Amino acid sequence: MKRKKLIVVGGGTAGWMAALMLQKAVGNTWDVDLIESSQRGIIGVGEGSTPALKSFFEDIGIPEKDWMPACSATYKTGITFDAWSEKPGFTSYFHPFYSHFDRDHAKGLIHNSHLRRSGKDVHAHPNVFSYNHYLASKKLSPVTPYNFPFEVQYGYHFDAGLLAKYLKRVALDRGVAHTDALITDVIVDDGGDISAVIDEQGKKYAGDWFIDCSGFAALLIGDALQVPFVSYADTLWNDSAVTLAMPPESEPACETVSSALKNGWAWRIPLQSRIGYGYVYSSRYTSKVEAEAELRAHAGADVSVDARHLSMKIGRRADHWVNNCVAVGLSQGFIEPLEATSLALTQQTITRFIHAFKEGNTSEEFRAIFNKSVNKSYDDVRDYISVHFLANSRTDTPYWIDNRENPGPASKALSAVFNCWFDNGDLPGLLKHLKIEGAYSIHSWHYILCGMGVFPHAESLKTATSDELEKVDLVQIKDFFDRCCLNHVDHNQALLDLSG
Repeated sequence: MKRKKLIVVGGGTAGWMAALMLQKAVGNTWDVDLIESSQRGIIGVGEGSTPALKSFFEDIGIPEKDWMPACSATYKTGITFDAWSEKPGFTSYFHPFYSHFDRDHAKGLIHNSHLRRSGKDVHAHPNVFSYNHYLASKKLSPVTPYNFPFEVQYGYHFDAGLLAKYLKRVALDRGVAHTDALITDVIVDDGGDISAVIDEQGKKYAGDWFIDCSGFAALLIGDALQVPFVSYADTLWNDSAVTLAMPPESEPACETVSSALKNGWAWRIPLQSRIGYGYVYSSRYTSKVEAEAELRAHAGADVSVDARHLSMKIGRRADHWVNNCVAVGLSQGFIEPLEATSLALTQQTITRFIHAFKEGNTSEEFRAIFNKSVNKSYDDVRDYISVHFLANSRTDTPYWIDNRENPGPASKALSAVFNCWFDNGDLPGLLKHLKIEGAYSIHSWHYILCGMGVFPHAESLKTATSDELEKVDLVQIKDFFDRCCLNHVDHNQALLDLSG
């Protein structure tokens, strides 16, 4: 019998990630082909990940020593958010990747957040309660030694272009077929299925299933199948970015830094080969020229450093799986890279599709369930990202004031979260009830709300009782984490060890 064919249209990190995962899952019974054009560059907005990328490499059997040196990668323990708040004691905070190791100490943060919301003068800044913050502040590798009783969650910083090239080499070695061609047209049959795609030379590529990884162009899901785009522009206003590449540090940090600027925010991502800077901003409030000048001043870059300008389309498709086509990556949606969620959403979409595909769950009814699930993931991430802007306390520019005082419509779930927080209600219980703790954990919600100082009664705090204070011993927590850090090696040394 002739083997059926699954065609991935578009390369980049999303395309080659999809091809590798599909090859591993169904390559024994299906041909997996990827068609990309060398004429098209890689967007590469943001070069950070969540721990999901670690799971991806583990699942496809690629150790860190093989891919990290090849992609100029460094470890990432979390993100420091600077200058998003002007509240004393809360002008900077660290959002860690939560590990089981943090469980008991996170309970201490939750306990103190209740007291602080009720007007008690207790320590409720998240940094002291997070192990990954200690690792970041000491520039230690998050990889734990073999005899350490707890595993630490971490992500990576990487060169997006190098990662795509590396994944391509692995995919070709594992049997994924590759064609360098620019797809310009799509053939849709009377039943709404895609039967083939056509390149600029008129050559036809027939397939049974198609994965749209064509980026913002969305050639299949958008142009051919006409699936509407649901914009998030009413709540997330940033639509542009400018990037710079600066010389590397001698001892690279193991954290991303996100700094609030006049009309948006800037990332600082340390790679082995360079430091990546980017300014994500709203074109309604500033121009390309002004944004570039502001980023250069922030990064300390003179005019000899080339700048790259990008436009961003923030939102998602109304559906991601239509008939025999699944959109993955930028073709399905994009949320500004504030929390480095893009690859995690891509990976999640592919994983969900593979599970359904292998089980034969491809009916219209199941596709509706799939699309609802993916849409919820995007909407939940959108809500969490919007909290950064809603909770800001900056007063220096109309951009920040408008984000706080004249925001777009908040979802019912997000409104319920804020009401619960200010009423000093049971936030963990509410998040579980609303089923929105999947995208961001209960702890992440406490890290951001506590970290930005979103507390009532700030001017009239009362002294906590001795019983209330005794439940959370900050000195003991700090001492415990400091001693645990002795088990970790220097971040830079860990990178050198990977390179052999």
